[in-house]
Amino acid sequence: MPHTAHAGTPASPLPAIRFDQVTKTYRGGLRALDGVSFDIQQGEFFGLLGPNGAGKTTLISVLAGLARASSGRVSVLGHDVVDDYAAARKALGIVPQELVFDPFFSVRETLRIQSGYFGVKHNDAWIDELLHELGLTDKAGANMRQLSGGMKRRVLVAQALVHRPPVIVLDEPTAGVDVELRQTLWQFIARLNKQGHTVLLTTHYLEEAEALCGRIAMLKTGRVVALDKTTALLSGMASTMLRFKTDDALPPAVAELARVTGRIAQVKAHDATEVEQLLATLRQAGVRIEDLEIGRADLEDVFLQIMGGEGSAGPGAKPPAEAAAATAQSLEAGA
Repeated sequence: MPHTAHAGTPASPLPAIRFDQVTKTYRGGLRALDGVSFDIQQGEFFGLLGPNGAGKTTLISVLAGLARASSGRVSVLGHDVVDDYAAARKALGIVPQELVFDPFFSVRETLRIQSGYFGVKHNDAWIDELLHELGLTDKAGANMRQLSGGMKRRVLVAQALVHRPPVIVLDEPTAGVDVELRQTLWQFIARLNKQGHTVLLTTHYLEEAEALCGRIAMLKTGRVVALDKTTALLSGMASTMLRFKTDDALPPAVAELARVTGRIAQVKAHDATEVEQLLATLRQAGVRIEDLEIGRADLEDVFLQIMGGEGSAGPGAKPPAEAAAATAQSLEAGA
């Protein structure tokens, strides 16, 4: 629906993306999306997080027009993705998870063809800039089949940006790519964001989301369970994290509180007294500690707490739906 304002009051800007009570139900009754509602404002760098099967890919597919919502509405800059699909598609640039490419064309030909899909003519100057920014200049004449997986990923990013869309959707853009591409991509996308482009990012690299996103929504089994500014989500878990390395088994009292990755253990403590108690317990158990650090909780800690069912956070958050996550994941992958 178009936005209208009351007489005498200035019209507020349209949201870049609006999800309004979006539901997606598959055959058999499984609900992959359950009343998802939130707005992403113009110029935001917004993160969409959730475990596998949470509904992220289904939500992006509905936004992109690759799947049809069972109910609810989605709009891009006021253009309904169903009723006004052409305008909605033109406003979007989507980098998909999958490496999809046409094996019969060179990189430059691929970008020229993509420009033509959106009716953009005489676009070589912008194509040259994209090739330069994404480290593809020396690959411009190469056939897509000759490129490595990381180079193909760069071309997908260029394809999504070739028509200069005001809204950019990055669906796991750095999955399986090298450090150089991550740095190159984020510098370029951050610059586009500063120039006014809206960015929606889905990622499993939570340190990226924490560094880049001003606001974050978290999905769990098809529902929004957290929605707030990144700083607010982090401050809402105002706890100290004890991080250390050890080759020894943790005593049960500490092990039940710890998150262990290889030799690294992280234990949440609420204050200095609790830190002292944890260290004393470890000493008494004979646990040898290396590289002890005391820091604040990060987004991964917040994510695990919320996904573990310890509560939802932020305005608009809802309790998680009790659906079968594994089944939802398999259906989401086929959406």
